[in-house]
Amino acid sequence: MEAKDKAVAAENQQEIVKVVQWEEFEHELARLVSLSSALNEAKEKKALLQQKLDALIQVEAKSLSQSNQLDEMREKLESRKLVMGNELMHVKVVEENVKKEEERLSNEIRSLLVAGTALSASRKRLQEANRLLAGERGYVHLRKVQKLLRVRQQYMISQVSMLYPVKVVIGHAHEQELESFTSISKSGNSAESKLIDQGSLTISALHLTVLPFKKMSFFTDKKDVQRSATALGYVAHAVSLIASYLEVPLRYPLRLGGSRSYIHDYAPSSEPTSSESASTSLLSSNTKATEFPLFLDGQETTRAAYAVFLLNKDVEQLLNFIGVKSLGPRHVLANLKELLMTILCPEYIDT
Repeated sequence: MEAKDKAVAAENQQEIVKVVQWEEFEHELARLVSLSSALNEAKEKKALLQQKLDALIQVEAKSLSQSNQLDEMREKLESRKLVMGNELMHVKVVEENVKKEEERLSNEIRSLLVAGTALSASRKRLQEANRLLAGERGYVHLRKVQKLLRVRQQYMISQVSMLYPVKVVIGHAHEQELESFTSISKSGNSAESKLIDQGSLTISALHLTVLPFKKMSFFTDKKDVQRSATALGYVAHAVSLIASYLEVPLRYPLRLGGSRSYIHDYAPSSEPTSSESASTSLLSSNTKATEFPLFLDGQETTRAAYAVFLLNKDVEQLLNFIGVKSLGPRHVLANLKELLMTILCPEYIDT
């Protein structure tokens, strides 16, 4: 800056050349001296101003730099505020979730307390029940009572067995029988079963012959028909007594009448009218009890055969009640004998 001012002054001196008279020389010299001193003072002031200006420029630059830094810090602060706002919203959501979770946990705790109280009461009842079972009238007493009941049932059914004995007749032509006893009982062995296979069964010395149930004609022996009806009446009475002693309600109830007994079927069924019109019979579905005769009524054989089938179903029901498998749908006397032998065996009392 000073070099530039000197150059400008030199140019001005070259351009302006003033001729001064000697008489005015002193005056001009004095004036030049004063101007020179004034110029020096101006230069000094200029230097001072230059220093002050530089200082001010530095201060302004520093202030500008600080202002920029403040702007950056302000932007960072705004971003921080935005982040803090988001965090605050997240915290509020978390607080709401925590409150909901606390409410849920409090409800579960209350439920657990109620369940714990119920469990404690149940445990007390269980302990009381265990104490009663272990007492004089507990499980051991029940087993004794059950054993006495089984003994009583066994005795009563033994009376039925003596009243209506089911026996095997050796050497009888069992191909004309309604059935033959071919099973191996629990108390029997293979040698006894071979003898049983060779004979036929009777109840109170009466056979169940198959011929009257197949075809009824004018030449059919009426005595065989009467004996079969009497045998079925015996079976029906024995089954009714055993069911009452075992306290088993029969699926197909019986109406006892000796050789004129009936069996009831409550299920909807088709009831054929005669053997000749069986192919064209109409289905009559109802829920009323239908009676089927356990004897041959006139020329009708289908109803009697169905009655024998239902009677065997009652015997199978009693066998299933004591846990024994049936021997088949056409083995009334064999199933009855199996029922009697199973109940009368010593193992029945301990089951």
